[in-house]
Amino acid sequence: MQNISSGIWPTMATPFTKGNEIDYYAVEKLIEYYSKCGVDGIFAVCQSSEMFHLSLEEKRELTKFIVSNVPEGMQVIVSGHTTSRLEDQVREAEAIMNSGVTAYVVLPNRFAEPDEPDEALIDRMEAFLSRFPDVPLGMYECPYPYKRLLTPKVLSACLQSGRFGFIKDTCCNLEQIAVKLRMIEGSGIKLFNANSATLLESLRLGADGYSGVMANFHPDLYVWLYRHYRTEPERAERLQQLLGVCSMAEYQYYPVNAKFSLSLQGVPMEIESRVLNGELFTESKQLEVIQLNGLAGMAREALSAATRG
Repeated sequence: MQNISSGIWPTMATPFTKGNEIDYYAVEKLIEYYSKCGVDGIFAVCQSSEMFHLSLEEKRELTKFIVSNVPEGMQVIVSGHTTSRLEDQVREAEAIMNSGVTAYVVLPNRFAEPDEPDEALIDRMEAFLSRFPDVPLGMYECPYPYKRLLTPKVLSACLQSGRFGFIKDTCCNLEQIAVKLRMIEGSGIKLFNANSATLLESLRLGADGYSGVMANFHPDLYVWLYRHYRTEPERAERLQQLLGVCSMAEYQYYPVNAKFSLSLQGVPMEIESRVLNGELFTESKQLEVIQLNGLAGMAREALSAATRG
């Protein structure tokens, strides 16, 4: 199994044209933007990618395009099975998987309904794994259509399988993160926090990086935090406070606001979305993003000045 790179993994947005088609020119420019910002990998065809609103053919072609256009050394992981029936999930995964991806990421909430026990989830997960015996895997606690966190029982089953190398954690709870980190210690599984407010402390606990939506706003600041939190703890603490506050943008019309932010930073992208109506992205919401980008710019200037000094 290829090792997953530690560090910063944006949950890649999917640009759409005014005609509601995937804008592959903007996808290419977004990849270039991520690369310029120094990210370590891309998590594509995930919830930020609006995967529940992409056809199977679109997921397959999008994965193929991304893998073909990432720069050398940048890893790509993908998800995309969004149906409920196991056989349909297998069919989706078969179509989406590409030899160029580092891992295929499964969703625990696709293996069991909210009222079903862990045993049912584990049985279906193991049945899914048996259909892809040679594919490296990750696990994503996707919040939609409902959030199903990895319990110790399910995580133990993942460990026993020996198949997993990536966990995207969305619990937003440091105590739960600490428990997971203790369980996976020495296993080769890497845990990536999706929550900005708890990121710095989770890194100190041993988390392997960040994979969250705010890396679509200012990924370079997350890259700086990850690379310098040990050697420059005071600056890292101040940056963490900024990142935590800015992360409230996640609840302010995402992913439209992220696409708007990216467009302001030079990525030629419309704010079209299949999840939210871009026409309802009001002037005040736009101003929030403009001001957030201004704060991020000031943070960059301060970090740059500190480096020069």
